[in-house]
Amino acid sequence: MLIIVSGAPGTGKSTLAHRLARSLGCPVISRDEIREGIVHAGTPDPSFRHTYRTFVDTVSSLVTAGVTVIAEAAFQDGPWQPLLSLGPTLVIRCVAEPSVAANRVVVRAAHPGAPLGVREWVPIAASLPTLIVDTTSGYSPDFPEVLAFAGQTPLG
Repeated sequence: MLIIVSGAPGTGKSTLAHRLARSLGCPVISRDEIREGIVHAGTPDPSFRHTYRTFVDTVSSLVTAGVTVIAEAAFQDGPWQPLLSLGPTLVIRCVAEPSVAANRVVVRAAHPGAPLGVREWVPIAASLPTLIVDTTSGYSPDFPEVLAFAGQTPLG
């Protein structure tokens, strides 16, 4: 199964994805962590194409091998479509008050590249089971509900 954790920068995707992975016993494949590794290695990737291909190939390989994977990135509608057809897929969309998300991005300031603002971000438009989680202050719905959603077996 593929569990996509998406949302605009600063909405708590990484934190939630890693917490879910520890609870479910599955790996997180993070687009930002792949990007950071590529930058650290000195590999030229000005358009993020290498990062994108590596991310999609890694997630695809694991899901095809029967591994439940949490794929974490600021997924937007469009370029991520190849992942949406791998098999059973759930989407957890993180949201937060714009000022909170912006402050988190400023405090973090660790990821290479210019972050997209909360208001410019466009969610995945697919008919997949989707749970919206507000991370402005904790989790709403609370973490046990998010975990229950992530632990279900979706149709498709």
